[in-house]
Amino acid sequence: MSRTDHYNDPDAPPANSVVPSTTAVVADTHGRIVLVKRRDNNLWALPGGGLDLGESITDCAVREVREETGLDVTVTSLIGVYTNPQHVIEYSDGEVRQQFSLCFATNLIGGTLRTDDESTDIRWIDPADIDDLPMHPSMRLRITHYEQHRPHPYLG
Repeated sequence: MSRTDHYNDPDAPPANSVVPSTTAVVADTHGRIVLVKRRDNNLWALPGGGLDLGESITDCAVREVREETGLDVTVTSLIGVYTNPQHVIEYSDGEVRQQFSLCFATNLIGGTLRTDDESTDIRWIDPADIDDLPMHPSMRLRITHYEQHRPHPYLG
C-alpha cells in the first residue's frame, strides 16, 4: 500500500482516522542513529508504527523497533508528542490519517540490524549527515528535538 504525506497542504484530503503511533530514536555508542528507508514512500525515517490493541505505547515503540530493525531496545524518555492536524497521511486504500505520534529515546540492548518487508534499506547515520537524505520534515523535527536534549518533551 502506498502513502502520501500531506504537510501544511491546504489541498490535503480531510482526515478520516487517528491511530496512536510511535517513532523511536535508537543510537549506537558512536552517536549514530538508525534510519529505515520506507518502501511505501521511499523516504528515510525513524523506526515506528501504529499501536496495537492491548499494548502500551512504550511496548509499541519497542515492538516496532524490533520488527523494523532487528534491534532490541528499552525506552528511556519521551522526546515529544506530534499531533499536527495539518499533517495527514493519505493511504491508497482511502484512509487519511491525522498524525498522532509519540517519539521516544531508547537504549540499545542487543539485536542484529536488518530490514523488514516495510523497508528497502537500513543504516546507522550520523545526525549531522541527514540533511542530504530524502526525509519528511516531521522526521527531521523529531531528530532535531532529540539532538537538542530538551529538558521537557516537545508538545505539538
